[in-house]
Amino acid sequence: MLAFIGWLLLLVICWPLALLALVLWPIIWLISLPFRLLGIAFDAVFAFLRAVLFLPARVLGHRGQ
Repeated sequence: MLAFIGWLLLLVICWPLALLALVLWPIIWLISLPFRLLGIAFDAVFAFLRAVLFLPARVLGHRGQ
């Protein structure tokens, strides 16, 4: 909602820039998709490494918070 209000404010102040932002937003979103997927993959790898590293403690009975 805040982004929409900001876009409306930009439309009032500088309408060509607001229209350019409206046209370019889907293109920027498509370009950012591979980086989001990489972030998800790295998060999964680090979660797996954490699980592997803490496995001995869990086997010995330690329960984390």
